[in-house]
Amino acid sequence: MSNTVLITLSDRVAWVRINRPEKLNALNSEVLLALHKELDQLQNNEAVRVVVLMGSGDKAFVAGADISEFAHFSPDQARELVHEGQEKVFDFIQNFKKPVIAAINGFALGGGLELAMACHIRIASDQAKMALPEVSLGVIPGYGGTQRLPQLVGKGRALEMILTGAMIDAQKALEIGLVNQVVAPEALLTEVAKMASKLLKNAPAAQAAAIQAVEAAFDNSQSGYDVEKDLFSACFDTEDFVEGTQAFLNKRKANF
Repeated sequence: MSNTVLITLSDRVAWVRINRPEKLNALNSEVLLALHKELDQLQNNEAVRVVVLMGSGDKAFVAGADISEFAHFSPDQARELVHEGQEKVFDFIQNFKKPVIAAINGFALGGGLELAMACHIRIASDQAKMALPEVSLGVIPGYGGTQRLPQLVGKGRALEMILTGAMIDAQKALEIGLVNQVVAPEALLTEVAKMASKLLKNAPAAQAAAIQAVEAAFDNSQSGYDVEKDLFSACFDTEDFVEGTQAFLNKRKANF
């Protein structure tokens, strides 16, 4: 089994650590394959309710893709690279049925920032730095960066970041809506655990439906409103709905 991705399970939370600190956790085909395999298993593990994605060491979340792996690719090889990566990792995380938190503990550059943006919630150390610097290499973001960044920060700010390749700090990322929280480095894992605890209090079936409904808003092939109506009504046929409403009516805490 690859040791490029390490999993720790604790209190219904899976801590997924990309483990290439000597390469600042840069993404390569081995990491992407391992990530998909581990996340697929976690999605089907009923004991896991929340996933946290992080990088090993204190320097980087993920400092981009491993350029040495694709520097000599042809256009066809490059297309296959991003197609596989988007489908099996980035889109997979975005549409994950359980909340996924990115704990951004350092550099999140290129594919690393794209990985964080695919997550549902982002919490960053105040030492974190973020950028999509692909244009400096003569390419553009290929793992969804041109699509997710405008959704998060708006078209104008996204184009500025992508066209200049400029790096921003965590406070700027918070200001423009790229991350949800910024905390001191020593408090990062504590705050992520607190967020996970908040998520664990609520109905998992409803959370999965909410993720699907929100993502539908950005899918031009379907009506987000129609998806919301379908999922809202489907919630009425779940054990979580029965537990949640009965807990409310009986003035007790729900047990999800």
